[in-house]
Amino acid sequence: MVRSDLDTALVGRGPQEVAEGDDSVQTPHTPGVPGRRPAVLRPKARSTPAEGPQYSGRRATAKLSKLSFAVHQGLIAWFNAVYMADTGTTLLMQRTSVQPGRPRDAFRATRLLAAVGVLSVVAVVLPGPDAGLPTEGRLTLVVFTAAVLGWVLGGLDDTFVGLVAVVALTVAGVLDPAQVFASLGGDIVWLLIGAFVMAAGLSATGLPARIAVGLAARARTVRQLAHLCTAVVVGSALVVPSTAGRAALAMPVFLALARGLAGRTRVVRALAVLFPTVILLSAVATLTGAGAHLITDQLVTAATGDGIGYGRWLLLGLPFAVVSSHVAAEVVLAVMCRRTDRRTALCLDRADVADAAGVTVDGAMSWPQRRALVITGLAVVGWCTSGLHSVPTALVALIAGLAMCAPRVGTVELSKALGTVPWPLLMFMATTMLLGTALNSSGAAGWLAGLLPANPGGSLVWFLAVVVGVSVAAHLVLQSRSARSAVLVPVLIPAAVAAGLNPAAIAFASTAAAGFCHTLPASAKPMAVFATVDDVPTFGKADLARLSVLLAPLLAVLVIAFALWVWPHLGLPLQH
Repeated sequence: MVRSDLDTALVGRGPQEVAEGDDSVQTPHTPGVPGRRPAVLRPKARSTPAEGPQYSGRRATAKLSKLSFAVHQGLIAWFNAVYMADTGTTLLMQRTSVQPGRPRDAFRATRLLAAVGVLSVVAVVLPGPDAGLPTEGRLTLVVFTAAVLGWVLGGLDDTFVGLVAVVALTVAGVLDPAQVFASLGGDIVWLLIGAFVMAAGLSATGLPARIAVGLAARARTVRQLAHLCTAVVVGSALVVPSTAGRAALAMPVFLALARGLAGRTRVVRALAVLFPTVILLSAVATLTGAGAHLITDQLVTAATGDGIGYGRWLLLGLPFAVVSSHVAAEVVLAVMCRRTDRRTALCLDRADVADAAGVTVDGAMSWPQRRALVITGLAVVGWCTSGLHSVPTALVALIAGLAMCAPRVGTVELSKALGTVPWPLLMFMATTMLLGTALNSSGAAGWLAGLLPANPGGSLVWFLAVVVGVSVAAHLVLQSRSARSAVLVPVLIPAAVAAGLNPAAIAFASTAAAGFCHTLPASAKPMAVFATVDDVPTFGKADLARLSVLLAPLLAVLVIAFALWVWPHLGLPLQH
């Protein structure tokens, strides 16, 4: 085959280099090669206004890739120079090329070096007992920093990182082995196991989907539909102990509504944002709504001797969940829909929506649905009245779970119900709880609280605003709610005591504010689930960014308002 001179000159050059070659060079026609058209390397056209942002985005990405590669090479060169000065050998090999658009290896190595550098600085800078930080506290802070870096940088399973940190603290003598094993099999773990089994039995009957579809089909406007769906999702927090589980429970309802609203794309996209938004905000309604709540309750109990408990948490959290969720529904409608979308009437066929969801909404409830409803109701009553009887909440959950699986009474087999239990989540929650306990018991949390700036003038609002602001923004660093509580609550408890405030009130406000994690699809599992639905219009990062700009400050103001004027009247004052 005959090659042109330009073809020969460009051997070994990649497609990007060809596209960015000399604009003045043209390929001559190659005679004698049948079917070959003259290849002309035309000058690169300037981007038109319509395609300018995309072209600029590609150029910015290419520049970022080159910059990250240069930084990576510089770090390796510096590391090799330092290492060679001591050993005479080179430890890290420099790459001579990088594939365009794939700087993943460079980022991974850079993040690893950055983590090692941060950990080394922490280990060197932390003082000793002379400065008020016990030796165990210093060791705990080093291990805790390593765990946080592992969670933030990613690449490793969160549960694995937590277990490694707990094992390290146990080997070092900060944690007692008996305490570690007791936590992994403690009442909190059994409470969640029973709650998950009970939720599996209730979901198997189709009752939650039936209630959701029955209410949603009554809507005659988009605003009515949004608030009816919000009410159903808030109610699911009472019986399903996981935001990811509630997202899976709500998905069939969303898909059925999306089919019924196939011609109204903006409304479907608004519902795709609404469901995970309300799932995340309404989790604060109950103690079992998220593992972070149980961690907060245990840490408050360990520090003060008096926890919050299921009934008290429900009394405090449910009103806030209702108000914040319906406010969020209005924000979603304002961001995702136009005024005409909100005012145009809906024509949802009840039978079609129910058929799409795979449930029956006509007729009386089936006997399995009635039994599941009775068992769930009795369990909730037992949790709320735990202060009136001697039955622990974990035992109530276990009894309800066994009833859901009992022959002729239950609605699901025990093996199937246990298959729905997120065991890695339980292990992760237990490890983060142990890390929080280690921060308290080693004196590290008290030492950190002493470093915080003094409360100017003893202002409650200033202290509360800082706590709420940090808690709302914490999801940008730590994606896990449990990890956020394990980091924030142990420090906030001694800080609240030093400021003369009620540590339970500050911890509860922080946990409620930390429920905001809507900025990115990867910020929370429900967001990730609803962002990747096939064949259905959904939302993107830009939509979440616009939502977060409005919702984050609104949620912060709501938390501060409830902490100042609502929760004190419900038995949780800011000051003792």
